[in-house]
Amino acid sequence: MVSQLAATYLVETPYSLDYAAEKIAGEQSTGTFTSVPGESQDLVKTHGARIINIKQLEPVKQPSLPGGKTPQKHDGLYRRGEITVSFPLHNFGPSIPNLLATVAGNLFELQELTGIRLLDLNLPDEFMNVYQGPKFGIEGTRSILNVYDRPIIGTIVKPSVGLSMDELKKLVFDLAVAGLDFIKDDELNANPPYAPLKVKVPAVMEAIEAAADQTGRKIMYAFNITGDIDELKQNHDLVVKSGGTCVMVSINSVGLAGLAHLNKFSEVPIHGHRNQWGMYTRSPFLGMDFTAYQKLCRLAGADHLHVNGLNGKFYESNKSVINSIKSCLEPLLGGNQTMPVISNGQWAGTVQETFNNIKTNDVMHLAGGGILGHPDGPSAGFESMKLAWEAAKHGVDFHEFANDHPSLKRAIHKFGRN
Repeated sequence: MVSQLAATYLVETPYSLDYAAEKIAGEQSTGTFTSVPGESQDLVKTHGARIINIKQLEPVKQPSLPGGKTPQKHDGLYRRGEITVSFPLHNFGPSIPNLLATVAGNLFELQELTGIRLLDLNLPDEFMNVYQGPKFGIEGTRSILNVYDRPIIGTIVKPSVGLSMDELKKLVFDLAVAGLDFIKDDELNANPPYAPLKVKVPAVMEAIEAAADQTGRKIMYAFNITGDIDELKQNHDLVVKSGGTCVMVSINSVGLAGLAHLNKFSEVPIHGHRNQWGMYTRSPFLGMDFTAYQKLCRLAGADHLHVNGLNGKFYESNKSVINSIKSCLEPLLGGNQTMPVISNGQWAGTVQETFNNIKTNDVMHLAGGGILGHPDGPSAGFESMKLAWEAAKHGVDFHEFANDHPSLKRAIHKFGRN
């Protein structure tokens, strides 16, 4: 039996949904705009994509995207529906780059479609087993930090760019002494000429080790090693040899193939940042849903994966954020789970609603201003985050809990009015 990969799309078209499904299946397998020599029945049987299911949704009277064409006799309606198409695995093999060319290739340019979004992928074992998936994930990260029964709580180096080495060392030392679990570089700051990794990594690790000598606990720092493919190993090795315990890459910059390449030799957790994600997802009828995206990121080896945050500063509905968190925690490969990373406009006051919707502590919760900007300093900011999760976990009202905990009360006073 031929292994199949199923892709589900949200589609909008001025034509019938049946016709749109045929265009999708044909364009991405054996068809083109006209019949060509060699397009035999046997070839179509062996390599053709097949329509599995069409679910009709309510039509609309205006197209979602420009550039579409309409049939000569058009009734003014644009049909919407979910279409599932299966593709023979032998068409592209167990390769994420070639899978994407198949399920998300030229479809977005088809004029017969005025909207198309990849919603989900059902991947066969023969595909998934080629990829290692995360080596550390939730349990491995918890083991390194010895943090259990609550989220991993951390922050981001701010300002995003411009810190001197002395300023960065002081910030890292102060945060580590304050008790935080985790710090990450901003995605804007990887290996710039003013602060190259060969200088930054030893400087940061010096501060981390000095703080560990004082506290007995070593903070995890995710060094942004994003760069060209041939730079990833050199950058990774610098971090590991210096005693670092985490590396970060911008997944959409290095590509999923770059992430999988890094995962082959990585000796520490890979913190996967999804910056640029908005261009894939901001239009509801274009791009890719996180449900599909996270599966590929996890297969390629992301131990941590950003999912945005509830009530944050960036565009995304709370419903989408909640679904993103839950999708990362769904079983995949039967191995390590990728840790969802909640960030973007977070502080202690965002905890209760987050926990009420996800009912799990297995997340990383990052607060930049919510920790660094706390009126009593980062130690109080960190404490306020921990206390907020404690209150949420035990079903205690956040504001009532704050009456007995000054760091929470001060956080509410500072951030609750924003």
